Amino acid sequence: MSSTSSKEVSPGPGESQLPPEEGRQGWLCLVGSFLCLFSSFGFLNAIGIFQATYEETLLRDYSPSSISWIFAIQVALMWAPGPLYGRVIDTYGPAPVLYPGCLLAVLGLCMTSIAHEYYQIFLAQGLCFGLGAGAIFTSAMVCVGQWFVRRRGLAAGIATSGSSLGGVVFPIFLHKVMSQVGFFTAVRYAALLVGILLAIACLLVRRRLPVKKWDGDAKWMDMRLLKETSFASYTFGCFCVMWGLWAPFDYLTSMAMEKGFSTGLASYLISILNAASIPGRILPPHLSDKLGHFNMLTTCSIGTGASMLVLWLPFNFHPSHAGIIIFAIAYGFFSGGVVSLVMPCAAKMGDLATLGQRFGTFQLIISVSSLTGMPLMGAILRHQGDTNFSGLQIFAGVACLVGAGFLALSTRMQGVLKGTTRV
Repeated sequence: MSSTSSKEVSPGPGESQLPPEEGRQGWLCLVGSFLCLFSSFGFLNAIGIFQATYEETLLRDYSPSSISWIFAIQVALMWAPGPLYGRVIDTYGPAPVLYPGCLLAVLGLCMTSIAHEYYQIFLAQGLCFGLGAGAIFTSAMVCVGQWFVRRRGLAAGIATSGSSLGGVVFPIFLHKVMSQVGFFTAVRYAALLVGILLAIACLLVRRRLPVKKWDGDAKWMDMRLLKETSFASYTFGCFCVMWGLWAPFDYLTSMAMEKGFSTGLASYLISILNAASIPGRILPPHLSDKLGHFNMLTTCSIGTGASMLVLWLPFNFHPSHAGIIIFAIAYGFFSGGVVSLVMPCAAKMGDLATLGQRFGTFQLIISVSSLTGMPLMGAILRHQGDTNFSGLQIFAGVACLVGAGFLALSTRMQGVLKGTTRV
């Protein structure tokens, strides 16, 4: 097996003709990307509210595992179409992807507000919103990467912190509005807010690279890249981490309500978790620009898995307000670092010639773990009677720690290859 090339992604020869790195337009693009992530990934971070609401009302006849497929397809669609979206953005700029994505996201929420059957909710919130959110997410992150090269980790952290802030705002917003006007009207108000923010984002997110011709011969992905030991270890490590990462987002609210917590406090746990992830999405990426992206990703992955086993698992047997809040803060911080660093690390795995293929291969594999993780944990929960969450918690925590082990192995390989520990 061969090792990953030591060459890092570098700007092309025409960089001197491009608009200056960062600059006024770069920072405006970063603001727009922040709004994109707030409205797409941030809304998705409120899945725990929808999981609990559907279990109690609209979809009470369905198992938690069946309901979680709605959110699993959303998460998977954040990754799977990435190769297509990325190539279109690299060729023509963000507009052909971002604008339709915004329309799909708003349409999906509007359709969710009138959906009553499982298949209707799956199509509207799962597929329609998921496709739109994936397009918005990819457009934002690609454009940020174009404008910020030297401080890419920090810029990506600032952009993705928008999803954390959205994860703070939307659970509180939905809980408050639902208690006053009901579920369907609350979703309509959320669609209005998302639509306004995305309209502003469309005005701010701009390309830095020039428009070019479509290259029909370019490869979308190449599974032969997995023959590179370091890349294979990194990809499998991220697969395992993403397998367990979403467990608290989806099941923390339901678990708290099952243990006798009030609906309000149970809903606010997701907001607390996401609030803690804001510094997690900024501080580790900022430190990674100095200490190494792979080092920080491995550390955050260990913290994510350990927090689930050490802090969340005992709550299943000894529930307490203080305990669950401490877990939400710790998990939010470390998981925020993971989400912010996954793609910058993937970008550093090879040279420019294979970047698109690496992203395509990586994102396709990660989408599989994102698609199957939550339903699998829901099936474990159902097997334990829908009241014992220990199996789900153990699966999620162990998956993250196993993934961290493979990430550590990849980090070690990168360090040996480059002759430094700061990788």
